[in-house]
Amino acid sequence: MGTLWYRAMGAPDDSGDPRRDAPATGRNREPILAVLRRVLPDPALVLEVASGTGQHGAFFASELRHLAWQPSEPDPEAFASIEGWAAHARSAGARVHPPLLLDARTHPWPIERCDAVFNANMVHIAPWEVCLGLLDGAARVLPSGAPLVLYGPYRIDGAHTAESNAAFDASLRGRDPSWGIRDLEAVTTRAGERGLHLEERIAMPANNQMLVFRRES
Repeated sequence: MGTLWYRAMGAPDDSGDPRRDAPATGRNREPILAVLRRVLPDPALVLEVASGTGQHGAFFASELRHLAWQPSEPDPEAFASIEGWAAHARSAGARVHPPLLLDARTHPWPIERCDAVFNANMVHIAPWEVCLGLLDGAARVLPSGAPLVLYGPYRIDGAHTAESNAAFDASLRGRDPSWGIRDLEAVTTRAGERGLHLEERIAMPANNQMLVFRRES
């Protein structure tokens, strides 16, 4: 991809540590973990699409030791941070694999099968085609009954859930007209066309949502 079109990652510090810090990760990881603890299978190989800094995967794999976590990214420039966080988690006994180069729009993905797919904060900071690619790929790699879990802001019934989300949406579209907070109904419809049924929507802090889809047989 060249540039990271879906998230701004913190710059590495001067210590030589390659790990980057996205402050939002520290704020949202505990609420996300509570949902993942409930909806992910045991055991499971979890593919994270768009791992960003790699902080989420390292944390979740450390807290949920029955998981094997597979990070991925479309931009290899992010790999050093992802692998830095993964190595830190592995040193404490967590199972985090080295990152895969994965653009959600490509076919095939560099993984044939997994037990769950997780994605946070990509759908609104990427072109719509990336969301469709995510749904296409998840439908291919997930077995029947397996979850696709998405986290981020969505419009519901055609409206933003908060004024701050409306302002954020305008900011995103001002940066790139192909970005923007997506309509929940549009995502749900396109997922259903691919055999992914919306099982649950959970309201999250800071006007975000978690969507849990299940792969139908």
